[in-house]
Amino acid sequence: MSACGFCNTPLTRTFVDLGHTPLANSYLSRHQLDLPETHHPLHVKVCERCLLVQLDHKVDPEDIFRQYDYFSSTSPTWVENARRKAESLIRRFQLGPASLVAEIGSNDGYLLRHFKDHGVQVMGIDPAANCAVEAERAGVPTLVRFFGEALGRELKDTARQADLITGTNTLAHIPRIRDCLKGLASAVKPRGVVAMEFPHILNLIRHTQFDTIYHEHYYYFSLHALAGMFEDCGLSVFDVEEIPTHGGSLCVYAQPSGAGRETGPRVDYVLDKEVAAGLNTLDGYDGFAGKVWWAKIKLLEFLVKSARDGFRVAAYGAPAKGSTLLNHCGVGRDLIEFVVDDSPHKQGKFMPGSHIPIISREHLIQEQPPFTIILPWNLEAAIRERNTDYSGRWVVPIPNVKVF
Repeated sequence: MSACGFCNTPLTRTFVDLGHTPLANSYLSRHQLDLPETHHPLHVKVCERCLLVQLDHKVDPEDIFRQYDYFSSTSPTWVENARRKAESLIRRFQLGPASLVAEIGSNDGYLLRHFKDHGVQVMGIDPAANCAVEAERAGVPTLVRFFGEALGRELKDTARQADLITGTNTLAHIPRIRDCLKGLASAVKPRGVVAMEFPHILNLIRHTQFDTIYHEHYYYFSLHALAGMFEDCGLSVFDVEEIPTHGGSLCVYAQPSGAGRETGPRVDYVLDKEVAAGLNTLDGYDGFAGKVWWAKIKLLEFLVKSARDGFRVAAYGAPAKGSTLLNHCGVGRDLIEFVVDDSPHKQGKFMPGSHIPIISREHLIQEQPPFTIILPWNLEAAIRERNTDYSGRWVVPIPNVKVF
């Protein structure tokens, strides 16, 4: 029996079981299509002690992150979000040339380059060497390391503690979560700030966002669970922002215990919302599996009807969430002809499990299939706005099929 990644309590209570799927970002080359493909359990449980929602089976992070095919800078929307975030944090915490900002999971430097442009010192930390190469090219110095308590202490001992440590959709990617939080407590200055952004499980449940569950995401956080985890590791939450990215996220601000900032009213506001949804109790996590089943049925009904009526269907975007959606629903090339993606790192490859080819958007414009499913539904408005030369109908699959 597996145990909670934070408090070591045996995990016995299922949140949702999505079966066995390949790693969501393990895109295939053409010569790999006929080779065996490894599938891993995608079974999510909730800890009965600390209420941390997490994968029951945790894939070795070395298998996921050492070579990573997701580059944040390929998304114009995400780059613009990063610019606004950096400028907001600089203003709020009065960061300047003497300040150091570190980012956990810094990818290709898409966020830190904006701090650097404002004269702030930066340091990226990311285990993916190929992403670090791109960051260095952008002038962002990067440690190719997994982050944890040992690295946090090393940064403290070598006078490299940060005024601000940030992580955008990174905290859930770290299997040894207690080790990570202790590392954050060591690596931040005594009056520094830790700002962690992640999808809010309240929205995952409310909007049936089961496709955001994949092997890279070891954890799914409520503020209730995370605040207690921070406190146990020497950090205290003093503020939280609700933000629209990824279907509804939180950015949680924490400080070393005793740093002195007063807790803002937004913390109680979000905690009260979670209490209203029952997320401070085990019962609040029941019933999600049934909602997932209905979402799956509705998507399959749409795809089968389209095929029966002779309508071609394509997909736009090849994100990790798309892999979970296609694999859990059993969708392959018989129902979706191709996927277009703006990233040249993905074009020419094939979706894991489903083996649907990934091609450039020019193919979509040439072919004009009657329906195109937006797999990164969180970017739906931006995708539609950038593709006005597509004359077919857009489809959003989550939580219920919606045709524009």
